[in-house]
Amino acid sequence: MRSASFIVTIDGPAASGKTSVSRLLALKRGWAWISTGAFYRGLAFVASRENVSVNDEDALANLCLSSIWRVEMGDDRTKVFLRSEDVTDEIYAEDIGLAASLVSRYPKVRANLLGAQRACADSLDALVAEGRDCGTIVFPDANVKFYLTAGTLDRAARRARQQGGNVEEMRQAQVQRDYQDSSRQTAPMQIPTQAHIIDTTALTLDQVVEQVDAVIGKELAQQSLSHL
Repeated sequence: MRSASFIVTIDGPAASGKTSVSRLLALKRGWAWISTGAFYRGLAFVASRENVSVNDEDALANLCLSSIWRVEMGDDRTKVFLRSEDVTDEIYAEDIGLAASLVSRYPKVRANLLGAQRACADSLDALVAEGRDCGTIVFPDANVKFYLTAGTLDRAARRARQQGGNVEEMRQAQVQRDYQDSSRQTAPMQIPTQAHIIDTTALTLDQVVEQVDAVIGKELAQQSLSHL
């Protein structure tokens, strides 16, 4: 299940800082990085373009395996392409995030995307993976797991700054998203076993990255993998 020599997972709710932290950590270490949520956002966006209902599990499951779209790893962003069009900017809209939460509730969808998510670790020395179920489902035997959290208003303010939206509207959307993600029957968002929990509310991005990197450094030393 674990192909890379060293895998770090960073999970948490929306706007907890997991994407920024994981991306900077990967850049600092020179490791590969993947945002697994891009698979669900990509599916939700493609479904909207192809007129596939978010309530049709079988159609969505088939769309998961379609060659009309793909996800690509990158240093700065996990990219999604629909046919030859780069739709990465579009998948991070708040409404697509809510739709992604809906499509991710289906067991068939999760099963059909899981192989592609795990394949991101193939032939790598190290991988940093972030999402909502990286440490519980995608890479349950990861070397080091983190769970980032933050206050609801702080998370809403972050997302509003990122997207130029209204803080209260963002807060309401995140409350809904958190409920959908944590209450679904299949792979609900939860704190992974043996995860290091970090509340990012009162911390700067650099401080969180520093804390995460320190834990990883200790683990690498214990495993004698300091060459990574």
